Amino acid sequence: MWLADYPRDAPNGRQGMDKGRLVSFSDGVIAIIITIMVLELRPPEGVDLHDLGQLRSDLWAYVLSFVLLGIYWNNHHLLVGAMRRVTGAVLWANLHLLFWLSLVPFATAWMGRNPHAPFPIAIYGAIAFLAAVAYTILQSTIIAADGHGSRLAQAVGNDMKGRMSLASYALAILLAFAYYPMSYALYVFVALIWLVPDRRIATHEAE
Repeated sequence: MWLADYPRDAPNGRQGMDKGRLVSFSDGVIAIIITIMVLELRPPEGVDLHDLGQLRSDLWAYVLSFVLLGIYWNNHHLLVGAMRRVTGAVLWANLHLLFWLSLVPFATAWMGRNPHAPFPIAIYGAIAFLAAVAYTILQSTIIAADGHGSRLAQAVGNDMKGRMSLASYALAILLAFAYYPMSYALYVFVALIWLVPDRRIATHEAE
């Protein structure tokens, strides 16, 4: 079916397609991504605490990525909840975001097994950066569909947190080749500023 053939009037009276399908599909993909990521955790060869400690970098990378995916899942729900109209452009922007998130297990496993190697750390940052770019594009596409005078557009404003995240990831990529502990610190910093769901959007959910 061509994009122009989609119905413009949803059953609830809003224009666009049913956003429930978008939410269900996105939830399923993120759940699969998390499942793949945990399957990448290989149990130690030994059976004591020392052997488990050998996996500390893998476990650290897993926890960081789990929090990252949890943040995207949480804020994605808020964003879609506030959305009033689903268009073909919104669907493609959503797929674009899911594409970069689907690469998180790969980057997590590589960085976890090479915690001191600059290139895997930088690749992790690059994927996180591109996922943040994709989320920004999705947000902008939804605002364009709803109108720049919509409540969602007013809630997002100049998106300072989003800009800080992009700048932090970009800096982390560069620092991976100079002083990689700062890259880890920046990854944690971005996670911390997004750990609390975006209240700007939560308070402006569509009625």
